[in-house]
Amino acid sequence: MAAGLGKAGPVLARGRGAGIQDADQSCRISADRLNALVAKAYPLFNTPAILPPFDVQQHGARFDVDLHRIVTQTVVPETGEKLSISGLLALPVGVRGELPLLSWQHGTILSFDQVPSNLTLLADPSYALTDAADSLETLFNIQRFAGQGYAMVAADYVGKGPFRGGHSEGYAVKDASVRTSLDILAAGQAVMRKMGLSASKLFLHGWSQGALNTQWLHQALRKQSRPIAATAVASPFNDLNEAWRFWGGAQTFALPQGVTTYPPLPSWISLCMVIALGSYEFYYGLKGLMKSAIRPEYQDFAQQFWKNYKLSSDQTAAFPTGSELLVPGFFERFTAPQNSAFLRHLAANRATYWAYDSPIRFDYGLADEALHPAMVFPALAAGGAFVTGVPIAGGSHRGTFMAGLYGDAATLGVSGNILDWFNRLR
Repeated sequence: MAAGLGKAGPVLARGRGAGIQDADQSCRISADRLNALVAKAYPLFNTPAILPPFDVQQHGARFDVDLHRIVTQTVVPETGEKLSISGLLALPVGVRGELPLLSWQHGTILSFDQVPSNLTLLADPSYALTDAADSLETLFNIQRFAGQGYAMVAADYVGKGPFRGGHSEGYAVKDASVRTSLDILAAGQAVMRKMGLSASKLFLHGWSQGALNTQWLHQALRKQSRPIAATAVASPFNDLNEAWRFWGGAQTFALPQGVTTYPPLPSWISLCMVIALGSYEFYYGLKGLMKSAIRPEYQDFAQQFWKNYKLSSDQTAAFPTGSELLVPGFFERFTAPQNSAFLRHLAANRATYWAYDSPIRFDYGLADEALHPAMVFPALAAGGAFVTGVPIAGGSHRGTFMAGLYGDAATLGVSGNILDWFNRLR
């Protein structure tokens, strides 16, 4: 396997209603560099440590990988807008004909540019990945799946990436998120066909916000009668109303057996709440939602962050917790028509009480600071015979994601990690 980076040739994509466009910033990254980057980033996600250190002998990539930023167009169902969108296609070098295809949906990012396609910046061998600027979670998936012979497609969500323009993010907005994922998946498969490649089987994977998007995508694909070999979701806040109550300070969830204490909510949850309010105000036409839902003293903070994802130094030191952010009585009584409509839209978008007709596993952490594991239990109970729950002892939000990718029997019990599980179903 070649060392370092080489330039991969341009490829083409045709999206839904879009013309053919070049996929720019293509590059080749060696298995050795992939492993080195993952080894450096691994401790940032394995915190607190529940996994042994990264072992290249056990988890190293076998293939060099070509990365392509793909571009297509989408029509946002909620607004009717026609937008250019981007995403990443990762292909193992040297594989021909059929290969398994993974659709990866990334988690929440509190910036505009920390998207999967940003990893094509690795075309510059001097580019240094950082946790603050890059999608390290996508890097882990590239190393784990494309580095083991899978094709991989990942969407930059609407309002993110190089084509965001003046468009707002659609955070936890169902139809916009599904349409983006479907169109980038189609564009990625079009590129593969032009290169003489085809998908043998389709697999889905997502974490956090991306886990919710993955559940939505799973259902949308099945409504089209498209086969899915298997789906894995990590830390899925599938019931948005319960997630908001938890983020808003509700302590009504029973602790899992054997768990006596639970970590406090992280402060960044408030930023997720601001993004969700802004997204629902824009995409569902709930004018004045942020103003009616957020306490007056935090209005300037919220509006500024929604516009530019930037915090001043004093805000960074002391922005509000979730319970402090919302107006009193937000969940208990009628506070404003926009707030009531917001809660109804959250309920309409939940993904809890669904039946699944192909294998799906839910990885959930027993110390997940952003998602109480009790939120996952109804989805496991309602999902049917194809559903498996994988509790991660001591798993934080990030640790749960990492355990799903790199864990073994000691961490996951009788369940193998997601790659091992997918490989058995290939």
